Amino acid sequence: MRRDPPIFYDHKIETMSRNDLDALQLTRLKWQVDRCYRRSDFYRERFDAAGVSATDIKTVDDIRKFPFVQKEELREEQAQHPFLGRFTVAPEAAFREVHPSTGTTGTPVNTIWGATDVQYITEVTARTLWSIGVRPGDVLQNAFAYGLWVAGLAVHYAGAKIGCLVIPIGAALTERQIDYMVRLKSTVLVATPSYAIYLAEQLKAHNYSISDINLRIGCFGGEPGTEVPATRRTIESGLGIDAYDYYGLAEIGPTFASECTYKAGLHWSEDLHLIEVIDPETQEPVPEGEVGVLVITHLERRATPMIRYWTNDLVRLDRSPCPCGRTHARSPEGILGRADDMIVFMGVNFYPIQVEQVVRSFEELSPEYRIRLTHDTSTHRDICTISVELEQKKMLQEQVSILQVRTANALREALGFRPVVEFVDQGSLERTEFKAKRVIEERPAFAKKL
Repeated sequence: MRRDPPIFYDHKIETMSRNDLDALQLTRLKWQVDRCYRRSDFYRERFDAAGVSATDIKTVDDIRKFPFVQKEELREEQAQHPFLGRFTVAPEAAFREVHPSTGTTGTPVNTIWGATDVQYITEVTARTLWSIGVRPGDVLQNAFAYGLWVAGLAVHYAGAKIGCLVIPIGAALTERQIDYMVRLKSTVLVATPSYAIYLAEQLKAHNYSISDINLRIGCFGGEPGTEVPATRRTIESGLGIDAYDYYGLAEIGPTFASECTYKAGLHWSEDLHLIEVIDPETQEPVPEGEVGVLVITHLERRATPMIRYWTNDLVRLDRSPCPCGRTHARSPEGILGRADDMIVFMGVNFYPIQVEQVVRSFEELSPEYRIRLTHDTSTHRDICTISVELEQKKMLQEQVSILQVRTANALREALGFRPVVEFVDQGSLERTEFKAKRVIEERPAFAKKL
């Protein structure tokens, strides 16, 4: 008799009660903090300066006594103690892979995967892929970058672990991506949201429709956006799939949080990671449901564990069980932006994702956009120009003018000020196979920050 595949990759772990989960976290937290203190000069110096040690941890909330770790501190540590710094904990004999952090600015931070780290990252990535519906026999088209960017390898290992046919194409070769979709009948796509949108555009440009491909689901990370309703609709309609959000970062793990089929937010793997949401001003935890900075502590990472790593990503936390039956905490709407991506304009603070939500809500516009910030020396005023592409080429000038006003009004309502809206030809804004950089900062007072 044929049986349907189980809903959960690891039923016991994913449906663990909060009391059991808290107990597991406490045991692993004590172990991790103790080994970091004993084996890492970096952590020992920080803990001594704060006057704390593993003996201070009586409950998981006691992690709040420990200092945060900022990415810039890791950079400085590796600059002073090249090449890896002193936050490596496992012995060199256990080192298996080195992976740098990614991003559009700053010196990369090198992290090490030990032998057991490779196993744990493979397992947690397999768990995330399973939660969106990946199953043995799927043809997984892996359009995450390979090589030094860690996410490609994690998905590759996990896909093989599940029993998929993995296409290790990486984030390039767009024509071949389409060829594999059409001829090899890929069923799962993993990529950045920007690249997924671009692939949908190129599929159409090559005179293919969604009836010519066999994709059914996709997981998209590396940048925020999948949980923006308009972005999700764009990906899903362009590729004929269910699109799910994916999250990770090199310092913690490349692919350790994803949505489930209910699309009710990112599920955190709390058996492996202690999750906090912190007010950036007070540096204290925010009430459940409020927005703060995501802070993560490794509970199982062996080679380069992070204790209270300040991600700069903005989230809200929901600890109620998901309709899918998973009990680990979730972040509804995923990553809401980055604290360091906040744009200050004429006394108003806003995030690029707010612009994305507006632009991608208009069917007449392409999903691409650019935010350009300049300063007019003659008027001594800053100018915010948002460039968007017209999706429909055959529009009367009167229609274009009306659309421009509608777009500007929607942006004013979302941002709190009225930007300059510039329409450009469809396809004129650069597409990307990796992480999109959509903010161009040219104001002298702010340019050095980017």
